[in-house]
Amino acid sequence: MLLVVATTFLGLLAVTFFIGRVIPVDPVLFIAGDNASSEVMERIREDMGFNKSLAEQFVIYVRHAASGDLGESILTNRQVVDDIKRVFPATIELATLATLIGALVGIPLGVIGAVNAGRLPDQIVRVVALIGHSVPIFWLGLLGLLVFYAQLGWVAGPGRVNVAFEYTFQPITGFYVVDAIMQGDWAALRSILSHMILPASLLGYYSMAYICRMTRSFMLSELEQEYVIAARAKGLSERRIVWGHALRSAAVPLVTVIALSYAVLLEGAVLTETVFSWPGLGLYITNSLQAADMNAVLGGTLVVGVVFVGINLLSDLLYRSLDPRTK
Repeated sequence: MLLVVATTFLGLLAVTFFIGRVIPVDPVLFIAGDNASSEVMERIREDMGFNKSLAEQFVIYVRHAASGDLGESILTNRQVVDDIKRVFPATIELATLATLIGALVGIPLGVIGAVNAGRLPDQIVRVVALIGHSVPIFWLGLLGLLVFYAQLGWVAGPGRVNVAFEYTFQPITGFYVVDAIMQGDWAALRSILSHMILPASLLGYYSMAYICRMTRSFMLSELEQEYVIAARAKGLSERRIVWGHALRSAAVPLVTVIALSYAVLLEGAVLTETVFSWPGLGLYITNSLQAADMNAVLGGTLVVGVVFVGINLLSDLLYRSLDPRTK
């Protein structure tokens, strides 16, 4: 297991490094400017280690990454690790709420669809899930801002908290909801939740579509099992059979589905964070890419990959503990 994880991380390092070297973006040009002399360009290139061979650069990159050094950001002039520590809590907070919404809505809808397979409720559930998978998330974000923020005024606009709290609210952990509760700042908490609810709901809808479809598939399989037929023959109520027995058996693979959905939201919220100006990892990577800040782009991509691999590993361990047959 450890060998597989180590090999995966090494492969992830290799992929992120070589992609960063082959894309047609020159960070030296961004630092020096268009009018810099060739001598200045060469000196900057040497300081950044770009005058070495790719193999030497990769070895240096792996050594630094293994020690937690992802380089310095050109855009912020800070260590990339410090930047990620600052922005990643915003992404975690948004993805966590979205996953909770997706699971709490998607699982019941999937069960309803499976129980009513082929009938009108099932058709409605399938259409709702299909829309969640098909409609571009950035389009839903713009539409949501237009309707619920600009027209109705039900939610706050882009950003993470109202500017009125910029000098009164003090982030402690980086998780604004937790920080507001710790400080007892209920006005700031209302502002934070008002900013968060729309992007979290849109991401939750995307997550719900996936969880709903998988729940429906698992439940259809479970409802055909012999233990369900036996339970019906014993006279158990349909509600108890569905929610007490079939869903309990389907919950084991659903753990993996929810974990993967959470990982996808952690790595795939780039468009949502851009539309809502949410200061998370996705927006950080996007801004860094536009500025040719490859240290930040590679560092952010590496963190996303590590999180995805870690959540996959955790879901596998949970699956084995919940279902002894997989051991």
